[in-house]
Amino acid sequence: MNDFDWGVIARSWSFLAEGMALSALLVLVATVGGLVLGFGLALMRLSSHRFIAAPAAAYVTVIRSLPLVLVLFWFYFLIPLAIGRPIGSLMSALIAFVLFEAAFYCEIIRAGIANVRKGQAEAGLATGLRRSQVMRHIVMPQALRAMMPLVLNQIVIVFQDTSLVYVVALHDFLTTASIVASRDGRPTEMYTLVAVVYLIICLSATKAVEFYRKGRTT
Repeated sequence: MNDFDWGVIARSWSFLAEGMALSALLVLVATVGGLVLGFGLALMRLSSHRFIAAPAAAYVTVIRSLPLVLVLFWFYFLIPLAIGRPIGSLMSALIAFVLFEAAFYCEIIRAGIANVRKGQAEAGLATGLRRSQVMRHIVMPQALRAMMPLVLNQIVIVFQDTSLVYVVALHDFLTTASIVASRDGRPTEMYTLVAVVYLIICLSATKAVEFYRKGRTT
């Protein structure tokens, strides 16, 4: 332990902070964008019209069958070809994350809505509420409570997946730590730091999910 130079962390904190900021940005955009798009896909999948439900089901099936790293590569090369100009690594990664996570959030939201008993929606309609009002005031509040643990778990997965953006030359927290480890010859210190940070964040999120679940059952 005496050979360890933990000062390398202090000397590189600003660079590491930039990597963590990128990871946080990816998690935030992927979560918000994924939830918004996933909600629309979930409504499409719940539609009784086959021509509306089928495209959403196909999208979810295809995206969930692909590894995220392939989706990152795909949008990194495809979008510039489609629009005729480069958009940069960050924008392509943000688009890939949103579209990828939307497929997973779609299923979480669909399961949450399906968890609400149909009788409650029918009772709301019987009182004269419009379908949009029933969805907003009766179905979604209950669906949100049911799907919240799954949403929190998915956010943890998104955070872990941000380490894949190195394939499009972006420097997330893990990549910046790897760069410092190679540059200063301190892999043990840097990868120990990465492990501790990931452990603290993921363990805290997991405990939050457990706390939320216990709160619902008491």
